[in-house]
This record gives sequence, structure tokens and C-alpha cells, in this order.
Amino acid sequence: MFKRIRNFLGPAPHIPRLPEAEAKRLYPRYRWRIMESTFLGYAGFYLVRNNLSVVSKDIEGVLGYDHSMIGSILAVTAISYGIGKFLMGAISDRSNPRKFMALGLLFTAICNFAFGSAENYHLHMALWALNGLFQGMGWPPCGRSMGHWFSVRERGVFFSIWNTSHNLGGGLVGFLAAYVAGLYGWQAAFYFPGAIAMIGSAYLFWRLRDTPQSVGLPPIEEYKNDFTEEELEHGVNEKELGTRELLLDHVLTNKYIWLLAIANFFAYIVRYSMLDWGPMYLREVKDATLTGGGLAILVMEFGGIPSTIFFGWVSDKLDGRRGMVGVLCMVPIAAAFATIALTPAGFLWLDMCMLATIGCFIYPVLNLITIAALDLTSKKAIGTAAGFIGLFGYIGRTVQAKGFGWMVDYFKDVYSLHTAWLIVMYTILACALVTIAMLATMWRLKPKA
Repeated sequence: MFKRIRNFLGPAPHIPRLPEAEAKRLYPRYRWRIMESTFLGYAGFYLVRNNLSVVSKDIEGVLGYDHSMIGSILAVTAISYGIGKFLMGAISDRSNPRKFMALGLLFTAICNFAFGSAENYHLHMALWALNGLFQGMGWPPCGRSMGHWFSVRERGVFFSIWNTSHNLGGGLVGFLAAYVAGLYGWQAAFYFPGAIAMIGSAYLFWRLRDTPQSVGLPPIEEYKNDFTEEELEHGVNEKELGTRELLLDHVLTNKYIWLLAIANFFAYIVRYSMLDWGPMYLREVKDATLTGGGLAILVMEFGGIPSTIFFGWVSDKLDGRRGMVGVLCMVPIAAAFATIALTPAGFLWLDMCMLATIGCFIYPVLNLITIAALDLTSKKAIGTAAGFIGLFGYIGRTVQAKGFGWMVDYFKDVYSLHTAWLIVMYTILACALVTIAMLATMWRLKPKA
């Protein structure tokens, strides 16, 4: 049975090369097709991932959960997603993205339907952990696709454009989940996104394709005449790598991958602090409504769309110095968190502006960390490298999800609810400063020649 599953998910075989004129005509169409399908498909994954935080306060009220219990659910899905992203990354590097990604979106949609139908804490935790594992089937096949269809020298721009897909999905779910929950109850925040994800799964299976060679086209390096020195000397290596080669030769022995992974740990604490806890924080401290809390996620996510593309382009123009651009982006993030912490209730417009600032600059940082990893490894190991870095990121998310929930519950009894949240905000600020220090060590780092 395992062999049949592996054969079903395996990479699409190469087919005979099309005539040169036909290949030149079809290549731009397929590149658009890959960009379009992975962009919309990955946005769909976020519809069924970030919906819990929008209605977490409502679930507390109806089911009697406390902050720590919500934090545990967020934490378990974060660590399961991190593990899933790493494991699924290694599998996806040897799989057909069309089938792999479509199945992942289908499975995570089913988890959402089940979560909305349940009212038991331990069942909720198990379902959201399973959801996190299946969510790991989203990014790696996209990374494989982008690596095979877009060359190194255009990666900063095109990967950054694609990377805004999670801003679209993450932003829309904040508004969608709040809107349908206000009309039909908290369960609708899982049913509606789940239905959209099921449609997205069918769309991916219909639209997405594997490598250029699987549709009769030349490798991207040949089409764009964009070869590294190693490829010019030895030719383009299109051999699929084994597990040992993926993990040892391209990930675990690469010191820069480890450095990027640790930086990602702290950057993810900064990112998910407001996505996981922002709506509740604004409602408890800044007197925001349910819709206002959901709007906070949309503001933060959409704030990162133009800047992710712009700073990806800037990093290309600076000869691929992703670390340098990342440091410059982290400085205004630290200033924005300090402003939110010091702003009293009644100035929600200023909080929203600061959340937009955080979104504007944190998403370029996360994007550049991933691109830097792709720059420093083989396109055949993109899913594994990104999965390893993502694992550290979601360990960071796990720490903040469980840690911040516990901190609020503990310090509100010792001091007050406002002081508890203030301690959380200063902890986030400290993580932003550590991220700056980590990325500064890669200030002059450039892609392999």
C-alpha cells in the first residue's frame, strides 16, 4: 500500500521535448499557470489555518475555555505544522505538486469541518494538531514549483509576488471568519473557509503541473539562459535526490541554513504574536469589537503585500543581500510594537496603523529568510530546506502561543489584565531585537555564484 501511495504521489515523468518554437510559445503560459495556481492554492491554505484566532474569544465564552486552553490549541497546531512542514518538505521534493498540494488542502478542509462540529476541548486540540500536520503539505510543493519554473536571478521578484498569497488568504480569513461568525455563530468561521478550501483542492488538481520537463519543456536555466558556474561546468542536475542527500548534503551540514532557522524562530514569534493574539488583545485592552479584531488581521496581512514584492526586488538589485534588507525591515517593526504597547485605549486607528506597519515589514523579512535559504541550496532540496527553517519558525509560534496565553492568565491575577498584556508586548519587542541581531550576521551574504 505504501508503495502504491508513493507511486501515486511521485514526480511526473519527463516526456519528449517539444519543438523549440512550440516550447517558446508555451513556456510563458505555463509559468503563469504555475504562479496562478500555487498563489491561489496557498492562499486557500491560510483560509483554513488562521480562522481560529478570530473567534477564540467567542469559543471561550460559549465553551468555557480560558486563555491558556486557547494557547494550547494554538501551540499544538503550531508545532504539528512545523513538524509537518519539515517532514512533508522532504516528501514533496520527491512528489508531484499537483497531487500533493491538492490532497493537503482537501485534508485540512475536512479538519475544519470536524472542528466546527465539535465542542470538546481535547477533540479540538487533536483536530487542530491534525490540521497543522496537513497544512505542512502547502508550502513545500509551492517551493518546488517556483524553484523549477523561475530562475535564481529572478527569484527575488517572482518569489516575493507569490509569497503575498498568504497575505491574501490570511487577510481575507480575518474578515470572512468574523463576518460569518457574527451572522451564524463561531462554527461558521470553520465551515465557510472549509468549503472554499475544498473547491480550491479540486482547482489545484486540475490546474497545477510538475516540472517543465514533465510537459515537454526545457529546464528553466536553459530557457532563461541563467546558469550558475557549477551548472555551466557540469550541466543542470535534474536528478531527484534521496532522503540522505536532501537532509545531510543540503540542509543539516549547511551552517547558513541553521543560522536562518534560528533567526526564523524569533521572527515567527513577532509575526504570530499579533495573528494569534491580536484580535483578543485589541478586544480586551483597546476596546475593539469582534469585527474590529478581525479587521486587525486583514490590516496586518494586506499591509505586507506591496512591501514583500518591493523588498524582494530591492534584494535582487543589491546582488541578493537578503540579510541586509531584512535588518532594515526589522527596525520599524520594533518601533511599531513599542508604540502599540504605549498607546492607551481609544486610539484604535493608531493601533491599526502600527499593525499595518508590522505587516508591511515583517512579511518581507520572512520572505527574505526563505529566499536566502533557496539561494544557498539546490532547487531539488527547496522543500526540505524551507521545511527545516519553517520547523524552527513554528517552534517559535508554539512558544508564543502557549507562553503568551499562560503569561496573560498568570500576570492578570498577580497585577492586572492590562499589565499582563503589557508584559507580553515587551516580550515581543525583545524578540524583534534578537531577530535584528541574527540577521545582521548575514549583512554581506549573497547567493552562490
